[in-house]
Amino acid sequence: MTAATGTDEFTLKLCGDISTVAAADWDACAGPANPFICHAFLSALEEAGCASAEEGWAPQHLLLESPDGRLIGCAPMYLKSHSQGEYVFDHGWANALERAGGRYYPKLQMSVPFTPATGPRLLVRQGEDVELVRRMLLQGAEQAATQMRVSSLHITFPTEEEATLGRDAGWLFRTGEQFHWVNNGYETFDDFLADLSSRKRKAIRKERAGALESGLEVEEITGADLTEDHWDAFYQFYIDTGSRKWGQPYLNRTFFSLLGERVGDRTVLMMAKRDGRYIAGALNMAGTETLFGRYWGCIEDHRFLHFELCYYRAIDWAIRHGLKRVEAGAQGPHKLARGYLPVTTHSIHWIADPGFRKAVADYLEHERREVQREIDYLSDFSPFRKGGKHVPDEGAI
Repeated sequence: MTAATGTDEFTLKLCGDISTVAAADWDACAGPANPFICHAFLSALEEAGCASAEEGWAPQHLLLESPDGRLIGCAPMYLKSHSQGEYVFDHGWANALERAGGRYYPKLQMSVPFTPATGPRLLVRQGEDVELVRRMLLQGAEQAATQMRVSSLHITFPTEEEATLGRDAGWLFRTGEQFHWVNNGYETFDDFLADLSSRKRKAIRKERAGALESGLEVEEITGADLTEDHWDAFYQFYIDTGSRKWGQPYLNRTFFSLLGERVGDRTVLMMAKRDGRYIAGALNMAGTETLFGRYWGCIEDHRFLHFELCYYRAIDWAIRHGLKRVEAGAQGPHKLARGYLPVTTHSIHWIADPGFRKAVADYLEHERREVQREIDYLSDFSPFRKGGKHVPDEGAI
């Protein structure tokens, strides 16, 4: 595929194996802000076999090369044979199209597998024309979808700027809801508590004390301190949660070893221990401005421990390390009482069939209103005291 601007001709390629792309070139486009789009994270998913054709995630990464052969833009993209592990649910769309005699799968998905975290999807090398390269990548993705004759192409959890670019290009625009915590210049966890209403402040202190009242100890483990013993323990927790929530966990044990080896400096494990044995844990990934909560699990039930490891420890860690926000993953109005406020997430969708596209567009218009109505409603139950300085921030990357 080619993309021309004036007299210059750029080359668009599809790549079925990210290891064939030089890590330095990919990361020059990805930048340091978001850990999930770096070469090391994506290659770990592929090498472990989690993001593979056999699992319904066949890599089809989009590469944009300048006339002199330099990689100036790229996008993580996959050919999907199902809709699992995406967190922007389109099962109803698939059922509707297939009932009408169409074929929904395969489809293309531009995203980070199994990761409902906002971040760049149209990656641009530093120093290049950001708007131009993003536009060429978006057009290249459309070309690929047309040539591959897929039903649709979906870009999930992009930045707001990327979503706007897609909407302006005629793609369908979808919104969702998550709960994020924002650091308003807090120096300590107590500073954050001081911003809450008295009732919520007391409730959180009670929960934090209750979580550890049975003699539990919590360790924060990152970087070179991560060992295979930690991953053995955490994988038990992950399997327990994954088996109950999804039926079949998406990630295998090999992935976690590769994660620690390749992205350990951006990985933060909160591990609870009782009588010298790990019994629960939460995995977070750190960007330059955001701590992303990803997985939680346990092999013993302790009251409030989930809140302590996943929410309060994440807030405390973010404050101590000067991060601006914590994204606590998908779902969860229960996060509201713990200082995480509702924010809007985005996705954009290209659909080949005009009739089906019109039906989805009508549905999305209604859904966007409902999402905004729920965000407005939940915002009225903010735990922050009236007159406080807290202001929601929807610009997370």
